[in-house]
Amino acid sequence: MKAAVFYGKHDIRIEEVKTPEPGPGDVLIKVMASGVCGTDVHIYEGDKGSAEVVPPLILGHEFSGMVEAVGKDVSKFKPGDKVCVDPNIMCGMCYYCRSKIGNFCENMTVVGVTVNGGFAEYSCVSQKAVFRLADNMPYERGAMAEPVACCLNGIGMCEIRPGSVAVVIGGGLTGLIMLQLALRSGAARVAIVEPAPKKRELGLKLGASLAIDPDNEDVASILKANDFVRVETVIECVGLPATMSQAIDIAGNKSVVMMFGLTKPDDVIPLKPFSVFQKEMAIKASFVNPYTQERAAELLNTGSIDVVSMQCEPIPLEKLVDALTDAEMRKLGKWVVKP
Repeated sequence: MKAAVFYGKHDIRIEEVKTPEPGPGDVLIKVMASGVCGTDVHIYEGDKGSAEVVPPLILGHEFSGMVEAVGKDVSKFKPGDKVCVDPNIMCGMCYYCRSKIGNFCENMTVVGVTVNGGFAEYSCVSQKAVFRLADNMPYERGAMAEPVACCLNGIGMCEIRPGSVAVVIGGGLTGLIMLQLALRSGAARVAIVEPAPKKRELGLKLGASLAIDPDNEDVASILKANDFVRVETVIECVGLPATMSQAIDIAGNKSVVMMFGLTKPDDVIPLKPFSVFQKEMAIKASFVNPYTQERAAELLNTGSIDVVSMQCEPIPLEKLVDALTDAEMRKLGKWVVKP
């Protein structure tokens, strides 16, 4: 089969490799759509992902496809089923799994990070990682189950109450998912902060009551002028020190700041503890997607959340490196590979 194999920093090669065979309890999936994630960019640049990457490895942890074959003892799935994959496979036996915080599993297997993933024509995964999609689900939508699942974990920690006010920083895929989930959680008004005009327009279309251009407008002043006096929740979805600091600055009293964006491992931000104390602010982060993949699939199966409007035209495996290296290309929207 054809696969994009990661050999190390700035080194991905399109190669012919052996098609995997499903062992007992495994499902062989013909990959139909695989999203390009910011984590993939970090790994390509030599940074750590959610776990250590040991090359050579096939990346790609956001994918959907059709079941091609199943191994012995697999009864829930059959060839022809339309499915998505939860890349984070917990052991179920360590302290963290038994404590029901399995996202910190000491023996986590991560498809596309520690074992071969979805930037290939086929991927073989444990049946534990496979979730069914509706028969009429477009594969490009189904591949977004993993980012939706991650957002569900994050939004659940944001303490959004009916009638509250929130700000989302960043209008990429995760920011626009968070915008929709904040509204579904009861937020009365959500502002989106995003420099790209098309992404701001899409944010307004998806329900934002205010869209701010941080390159040409003073975010705090615009929020105040539009009666965002007490911002109860700020969700940062960019992953830059500057936007992390901005999230803390614009958060109101008794607020939650969700640092959802992924920074480089060694990035630091200045923090005034007195300001955090004075606002009685809670600063939180969300790590991967524990126990939320099935809920994400259900949201997508019922069409309850839009993950397609922000997608660009699908690209072949041969264009994957372009999506990983071209920042201007990524500004256009979410890229999905069709192996």
